[in-house]
Amino acid sequence: MAGIVNYISESYNELKNHVTWTSWPEAQRLTILVAVFSIIFSLAIWGVDTLFSTVIEQYFEWVKS
Repeated sequence: MAGIVNYISESYNELKNHVTWTSWPEAQRLTILVAVFSIIFSLAIWGVDTLFSTVIEQYFEWVKS
């Protein structure tokens, strides 16, 4: 049990005193950037999926005829 307490104490000390944290405005800017690119990427995947679905559907309609 003492090992866990020591680990948590040392981890807290490391995070508090030795880690360089990004400033709040920079973190907000990067969060917005990630959100925008995630939306763009998801729309691109949705578009490709829709296109492939349509092409495959048309192919099977053509084969069925």
